[in-house]
Amino acid sequence: MLLNGKDLLAVANDNDFAVPAFNVSDYAMMNGIFEISEEKNSPVIIAIHPDELSHIGTDMLHSIIARAHRSTVPVTIHLDHGASYEQVLTAIQAGFTSVMIDGSMLPFDENVALTKRIVETAHAVGLSVEGELGTIGKLDEQAEAGGEIIYTVPDEAVQFVKETGVDSLAIAIGTSHGLYPSTLKPELRLDLLEKIKDLLPIPLVLHGGSNNPDDEIGQAVKLGVNKINISSDIKAAYHRKMREVLLDAGEREPNSIQPPSVAAMKVVAAQKIDLFNAAGKASLY
Repeated sequence: MLLNGKDLLAVANDNDFAVPAFNVSDYAMMNGIFEISEEKNSPVIIAIHPDELSHIGTDMLHSIIARAHRSTVPVTIHLDHGASYEQVLTAIQAGFTSVMIDGSMLPFDENVALTKRIVETAHAVGLSVEGELGTIGKLDEQAEAGGEIIYTVPDEAVQFVKETGVDSLAIAIGTSHGLYPSTLKPELRLDLLEKIKDLLPIPLVLHGGSNNPDDEIGQAVKLGVNKINISSDIKAAYHRKMREVLLDAGEREPNSIQPPSVAAMKVVAAQKIDLFNAAGKASLY
């Protein structure tokens, strides 16, 4: 059930749901995400950021690919926020089935040129490509790259897709990477999402999906978002529980420490799957 991102998201686009893209950074997290996706009968994207890839190493891709082939649900293995042509080539060689090239911090023409080059290379070997237009915010130092939110301009999005040939597009409608502090209230430009969706037939992607109000995220799915990235929320749950377990200084065996942490992460992941209307949707493939 290992698919490229284009084939995975086409079904979501046709059936009004969003596939969760869960960032994983160790084997236990990866296994837990597969387990909860299978329990919920939900398609899933295993997302790995270059920083995460530098931690787990490309050799772990063999295990992820093998687990995907055994899975009872459709799976895409996706490079999240690739920043250069070289990073994307590494992902292709390692066995990813989908890549993202994030040129959103570049001037429009440079973003187009870089993304188009990636598309030509990835499509030649059967991989799908996600591009990004507009910029996502960044809430803390541990969050993925971002800065001031620059909203996606609908007409520019149409031009970008036409010139690059991307299979999906990450748009900026007000989300940020990381976890929102209590002093900051996230607010999505759902009106902007509607305008972009009316103009573009391809799947739209929402980054910075953690810690946003459920009602806004749920509405974004109804308005046409087909992939939502979740990283901070599941990592926070996983490591929060791990810190609780490790308060007992006698604990040292991974099989005592990690299973409770995975279980806590799975609760959060299950809620996201339901929120994205993805539960049960594996039967559509």
